Amino acid sequence: MPLEQSLTVHNGEVFSLAGAGEAPVDRFRNEVIQSVTAGGRIAAMVARPIGNSRFSLTAVVAHDAESTLQIITAKVEREYASITPQCPQAHWFEREIFEQCGLLPAGHPWLKPIRFPNRVHGAENETRGQPVACGVADFFRMEGEEVHEVAVGPVHAGIIEPGHFRFQCHGETVYHLEISLGYQHRGIERALIGGPNNRSIHYIETLAGDTSIGHTIAYCRAVEALSQTHVSARAQVIRGIALELERIANHIGDLGALAGDIGYLPTMSYCGRIRGDVLNMTALLCGNRFGRNLIRPGGVAFDLDPEMIEQLKRRAGIVAKDTKVAVELLWESPSVMARFDQIGALTREDCNRIGLVGVAARACGIPRDVRQDFPFGIYRFAQIPVSSWHSGDVFARAYVRWLEIQRSLAFIGEQLDSLPEGPILQTTAPLKPDCYVVTLAEGWRGEICHFAATDSQGRWEQYKVVDPSFHNWFGLALALRNQQISDFPVCNKSFNLSYCGHDL
Repeated sequence: MPLEQSLTVHNGEVFSLAGAGEAPVDRFRNEVIQSVTAGGRIAAMVARPIGNSRFSLTAVVAHDAESTLQIITAKVEREYASITPQCPQAHWFEREIFEQCGLLPAGHPWLKPIRFPNRVHGAENETRGQPVACGVADFFRMEGEEVHEVAVGPVHAGIIEPGHFRFQCHGETVYHLEISLGYQHRGIERALIGGPNNRSIHYIETLAGDTSIGHTIAYCRAVEALSQTHVSARAQVIRGIALELERIANHIGDLGALAGDIGYLPTMSYCGRIRGDVLNMTALLCGNRFGRNLIRPGGVAFDLDPEMIEQLKRRAGIVAKDTKVAVELLWESPSVMARFDQIGALTREDCNRIGLVGVAARACGIPRDVRQDFPFGIYRFAQIPVSSWHSGDVFARAYVRWLEIQRSLAFIGEQLDSLPEGPILQTTAPLKPDCYVVTLAEGWRGEICHFAATDSQGRWEQYKVVDPSFHNWFGLALALRNQQISDFPVCNKSFNLSYCGHDL
């Protein structure tokens, strides 16, 4: 439960940090650790310079069982004792804060860039005592007879985004995988400052292209909360349909890609075509296969007429039938199951320790889903059963996707049968000044978190995006431990994390 020096809010609730008080940094640290130990998890952790080497440091701790967000804040000068040794969930966040602001988490066990920013901080990297510069970083290394290192990327053989993977191996066995990203860094969070303006929505729609709908919903909910804009029931349903179509398309694509990684061509071929059918359903909504230009502050920009509703229902029925044939081939093939079962397994304890979200968490038996835990939009009134499995391996991550595809298709059918009447778009007012809001949405990879703050003029003073990949990349690294290096492609695809969503 939330402790003394903090503020409790709900998903999409506007608040002032003045209401949270200012805990001394030691108290801030203890509250974060104790809250996570008690069952919470870090949804976001951000810092903002406030002059003279001082920073405002804020943690957002999600309490899933209570559907509440705990806001803990402190003022810090130059450095503070790292939270990571006692709370591994803070690991990536503290590295990012140091990289972006120069605020030093003293005693962090592996303080190095996560995105290779193009500047040097005055603070020193405690792991080597050297300044952190663009493109310069140490990698963990093992020593010993027959130990060897394998470096993969950042340029890969396929048409995919760049990322560097450094394996420490003994023979074929991976003892450690270090993942180095940042090649897709575009400065989107910085570009949002001073908005909202005409470009803001387009930055959001393209910050992780395969999650355009998920991130745009989170952004629009922040604008709507700060402008006190009501979104109609009809618009909320259309948003929910679009979000589930995005989930279905990506899950089907992932199942096909998993089949391709192990050379099982029937499912790979079928799923590639079926994914296109689902993307075309999204295009029917708004003219764009990725759902761009559909979600807008105040609602949606395109309505559904009776003919479109019937088309969507007919197409959804075909997708359900075709997907069942293609995907069930996987579970019926012993050679496929031999490559999925007990490969890249994570324990429930590891999942909670590092704060995994989305499919990766649900595959470890943890029913963590924003649609249930922090319901928003149509999900406040029409819930989708949470899909989970228990084994934490490649099979579990694949099977959870299959369960979600079926339940999302059923949800879409139900919503199309009962689409309420009403307007689809409301005009938004100026944003409330000097306020904060945290909005969560369940993207197809998992929890999306947007942390936004306005200045005295009602413009964005700070905007922080936490894509689910930010939580889950380290989960991939753990999943490779004690695996054969040849298992990397299928493990990697079973997470299918975003490079650009992480790098922003």
